[in-house]
Amino acid sequence: MSRKARESGTLPRPLAVLAAFVLAGATALAIRMLPAGAEPAPPAGAAPVRFAPPQRPAAVRQPPGSFVGFVDTARDPEFDLAAESRATGVARYALGHLVADGDGCLVRWAGPPRPAGEPDAAGLGPPRPAGDPDAAGLGRLRAAGEPDAAGLGRLRAAGEPVAGLGQLRAAGGDAFPVFGGPGGDDPAVTCTRPGGLATAYRKAVGAFGAAAAAFEIRDAADPAVAPRRARALRALQGERPLRVFFTLRLTPDGLDAADLAALRATRREGVRVDAVELLAEMEPRTGPQGRLRRLGSAVRAAAGQLARAYGLADEEQVWERLALTPVLARAGDLDEPEARKLAEYAVRHGLAWLSLRGTSPKPEISRILWKTHS
Repeated sequence: MSRKARESGTLPRPLAVLAAFVLAGATALAIRMLPAGAEPAPPAGAAPVRFAPPQRPAAVRQPPGSFVGFVDTARDPEFDLAAESRATGVARYALGHLVADGDGCLVRWAGPPRPAGEPDAAGLGPPRPAGDPDAAGLGRLRAAGEPDAAGLGRLRAAGEPVAGLGQLRAAGGDAFPVFGGPGGDDPAVTCTRPGGLATAYRKAVGAFGAAAAAFEIRDAADPAVAPRRARALRALQGERPLRVFFTLRLTPDGLDAADLAALRATRREGVRVDAVELLAEMEPRTGPQGRLRRLGSAVRAAAGQLARAYGLADEEQVWERLALTPVLARAGDLDEPEARKLAEYAVRHGLAWLSLRGTSPKPEISRILWKTHS
């Protein structure tokens, strides 16, 4: 077979092949000689390669109206999120309550006040002596059976602020903290130091690795609190994709005017409030008939108020931003037919979620709500 004439300025083929092998070998040797962790420099003018930090497993996308479990850590310090999720099928939990401590810019779990000098219950307070475990179980492992400073019981895996949180997330579930509530003040009430409130929220959210946080509003009467909280939340949302939920008390006529004003003030500051949870105290069964009908009327009134607060032209768009949490005073305050109606209501209206607080109902009633799905 005849050879084609070699173009002027090109190497003979054997020499070109040899040169390619030499170049490859030199490149491999240079890479091996790089210091550990170093990377070859990109070509001139090329954009540097950036590696995203490892992400935790993506949480299961909950269908509208799904059930969110509420954990009162003061009442149930041995609650195991992963074990409970496996037993019930519930994938998301709200953990209450984180409240102001110390100088008002520290955060602890609600419950009996801690003795002087004891680390705060969320592990978010002043520095501790070397080797001293932090109160949320985020430091060294403790001896078997030794309780943590928050009274949360048995050992947890390193980095878990509550039992089973890491396992829950690995299985696709999630949990978020609730600030404020009946056991103490949201730090926004007590922390007036510039930057202090954002730091308090940042530490708590960071300790949880939380993608969301809820704020139970009981302080709307003080007009200074809402803007202070809003500025801190705006700073956090500027740093990370944090979802914000407000928890507001439902009245027979909807929402209190001061609570609505707090929500509007928060949104004016540029904070994204993703959902509003309505805490609705269930009327006793001994009262007049039609209590679910009255509950529905109150929710409808609140929906109209929230649609206006969000500036929505179509009121129906507000339902996906609204969650409903009946509060039971007694285990018998909810029966099976009513539980089914609540579950159907949540799905039909596409609520952000359905939950329960107060006294736990009978297991068969809980099971109806746990299985809420669309």
